[in-house]
Amino acid sequence: MKRRDFLATASVLGGALMGGQALALVDSDQLRAAGPVWDSWKAAFLQSDGRVVDGLQQQASHSEGQGYGMLAATLFKDEAAFRLMLNWTERHLAIRPDPLLAWRWLPGQANPVPDRNNASDGDLFFAWALVRAAAQFQQPAYLARATEIALALAAHCIKPMPGAPDRLVFLPAAFGFAHEAHVTLNPSYYMPLAMRELAAATGVTALAACAQHGQEMMDAIAAVGLVPDWVDVSARGIAPSATLSANTGYEAIRVPLFLVWSRMGQHMAVRRMAAVYERTLQPGESAPTVIEPMSGVVLETSADPGYQALAGVVLCAGQNSLGAHIPPFTPNQPYYPATLQLFAMFAATDALPECVPL
Repeated sequence: MKRRDFLATASVLGGALMGGQALALVDSDQLRAAGPVWDSWKAAFLQSDGRVVDGLQQQASHSEGQGYGMLAATLFKDEAAFRLMLNWTERHLAIRPDPLLAWRWLPGQANPVPDRNNASDGDLFFAWALVRAAAQFQQPAYLARATEIALALAAHCIKPMPGAPDRLVFLPAAFGFAHEAHVTLNPSYYMPLAMRELAAATGVTALAACAQHGQEMMDAIAAVGLVPDWVDVSARGIAPSATLSANTGYEAIRVPLFLVWSRMGQHMAVRRMAAVYERTLQPGESAPTVIEPMSGVVLETSADPGYQALAGVVLCAGQNSLGAHIPPFTPNQPYYPATLQLFAMFAATDALPECVPL
């Protein structure tokens, strides 16, 4: 993205996001300046019925993707797109006996939702988008729905930490991750800014406490290495997951991005990842996507611009420098890196305006 275009987008997003408060109004000229990026994303990944499609995952839709898209719609002040995604999600994923969402919808199946378990990060982003939309579009019913979800997350997905009952953990789902002697956690499911804003808007303070305890957990992990995709937490401490990915991969690469967006650019987890990017990344070349967390050896890379944009923002934050290597946005990449590229732009605009593209 050119510096001029990024700054035009920043003008829109900065006013919307500053201080994590309700979105500010922007004039139509500013909105049009940011519009092409959002229009490109919608054309590539949003169907006319409001379904966000992940082409690499069996053309499926996830609660995560719906929440991501709805949040972006609030930032670009696109109420029509927000309503489309909200309505599709409520029709197809809000089918559990509680207020949470089923995590995945598969097209072309007799039963498109074979697994009704939730994904707590999808619920978190869905509720966060509703909180922002309630203010942006002056729809108090959205806040009521967000409050239902926040209460359900607290009841089903926030539990005492094994060996430290005064601390809280954020389970990845209501079922399947709490075991007799340990819990299995995904650190990238913690988005501190989202958890704190949702807590402040709904009064469900357990979310804010969980965000704080999650930051501290990631600080402890990053004291010895990169934060991995999955960890097991028991009374003995924190260890890489014995059954799920223990690498720093496509999930954990979100951890430093979410910390930067939450105004914690000097968190140890950010600095750890920035050191890997500094050692391995060249502008315009493939970015690391899977890394061995203790050695920092890069196992996989991708040339998709979204991963390069993420790396550029994290590197800028971790080095406390000026300017980031953020490539031009293109929808000619899969849904996931394209969305991470949007998020890298949001994070830089909100928390690190000095990290505009070089």
